Amino acid sequence: MQTVEEIAREIVAREGGFVNDPDDPGGATNYGVTIGTMRSLGLDLNRDGKVDISDVKSLTRAQAQQIFIDHYFKKPRLEELPDALQASVFDMYVNAGANAVKILQKLVTRMGFAISADGVVGPQTIAAVHDAALLAPDHLADAYGIARRNYYYALADQRPASRKYARAKAGGKGGWIIRAEQFVNARYHLTTAEHRERTAKWV
Repeated sequence: MQTVEEIAREIVAREGGFVNDPDDPGGATNYGVTIGTMRSLGLDLNRDGKVDISDVKSLTRAQAQQIFIDHYFKKPRLEELPDALQASVFDMYVNAGANAVKILQKLVTRMGFAISADGVVGPQTIAAVHDAALLAPDHLADAYGIARRNYYYALADQRPASRKYARAKAGGKGGWIIRAEQFVNARYHLTTAEHRERTAKWV
């Protein structure tokens, strides 16, 4: 099993360095940490009295990793989920916030465990997810990864500006889909043809 530090390093590596994409609702980002997150944490790295793009650019890889561990793993209690789910939920929490938990809650509810899809990992969610993992120990992580992939496709359906994250310029899988499938058994990956069929209606 990977340590949380190893998972955080992999997330930072996938996220890459500084980006300020106008189509990204998160705004300026460095190693996956958005300017909004830095403002909420008061990370005025250059000590000029405000948190702005210059602070985002100054963020180090090590600082980003620690932010993810403290605020995207420990604070939302992801470490209390079953081991098999932690890496994928953690990775998605960095990418999509509480929606990562809501997807898991909805999945577990469909399995017959009645919990609220509120995006909060509390005692009921922890208990229900552990029960679901006992019920389907070989399938829950794959089911979550597939639900995550479906979430990205649906988000791109609704928001044309986000389609470039789900579909590459050449028509193949975009970063979102590749990322989700990294946590899914290869037999459940979509083929290129299936991906193209799923995105065929996009302009």
